[in-house]
Amino acid sequence: MSQSGFFDFEERLSSLSRAGDPLEGLLQSVDFEIFRKALVKALKYSDRRRGGRPPHDPVMMFKIMILQALYSLSDDKAELMIRDRLSFRCFLGLSLGDPVPDAKTIWLLRERLKEKDVIERLFERFDRHLEEQGLLAMGGQIMDASIVGAPRQRNNREEKEAIKSGDVPKSWEDNPAKLRQKDRSARWILKRGRKKDSQSQLMVPAFGDKSHINIGRRHGLILTWTVTDATAHDGTRLPELLHEGNCASLVWADMVYRSGKNEELLASKGRKSMIHFRRRAGKNLAAQQKRGNAARSKVRSQVEHVFARQKHICGLFIRTIGIERARFKIGVANIADNMHRLIWIKARKGPAQCETLQNMV
Repeated sequence: MSQSGFFDFEERLSSLSRAGDPLEGLLQSVDFEIFRKALVKALKYSDRRRGGRPPHDPVMMFKIMILQALYSLSDDKAELMIRDRLSFRCFLGLSLGDPVPDAKTIWLLRERLKEKDVIERLFERFDRHLEEQGLLAMGGQIMDASIVGAPRQRNNREEKEAIKSGDVPKSWEDNPAKLRQKDRSARWILKRGRKKDSQSQLMVPAFGDKSHINIGRRHGLILTWTVTDATAHDGTRLPELLHEGNCASLVWADMVYRSGKNEELLASKGRKSMIHFRRRAGKNLAAQQKRGNAARSKVRSQVEHVFARQKHICGLFIRTIGIERARFKIGVANIADNMHRLIWIKARKGPAQCETLQNMV
């Protein structure tokens, strides 16, 4: 049996590149060093004067979280895939002999970043990177929300009532191990669905948290976002989702966002509401309003592509417990989605047009 050497390793890398490794395209499109300052500031590693094992590079660890978001990997599965896949090692800058962070190390670092509430700063830093690439917020903004699933909780009626009131069930207080495994922030909700192999609608139960996003119409990039429990009303999140820097004044959203308060806010900000008209109780929409809703749906549907990509292609699912962990996970997924979108935009425009856009900034 022949022994593989350095040139064999290089040939394997070249074959991956020729096959069109998507992670290679991600490295070429995104300079991950832009995240280093925020990561180092949040982690605050010691100067190691007392010795000890040196920590893993924070940028490399953040890349692991991006891989988890893109491929729906748990911590244990991420460790396995990094050990097994050559493309993952190349993306992380690891050679075959370099040590791989174990699942516990990945979990601990994510916990430290979550406690420092650094995900918003990381998202804002990448947003500035997109602006430097010439991808400004243009063409108006589109808002929507979607339930992100979590492991379903099997609680009795008293436990559910205690959770809704913000209390801890008495049976859980005496059992810390059980309490640690109970998600008290995720909620059950009924949402519209369809019967299998049928077009008829029905209400189906869902359990998890809710991801609220605002994307720019021109490039389809996520501009602002937030996370709540599943029962939070979508329309009340419009003020914090509104992006002040968008060049166009148009704001699209479905009818749940239409309220007198939101319409007044948009008018005071110089924004034009393109929110769907809501049918009043006992009355039908006028023909002009129906045509207006149909035209607005063609634009608003763009935001559904983001949720479809995150949940059905990347497999976004909340495996953690607690709203803060869910917020961090969804925040990383939003950064990863903007990275994916950046690659698509560059491939569509071509190198020459991207360079022209960059020179315009």
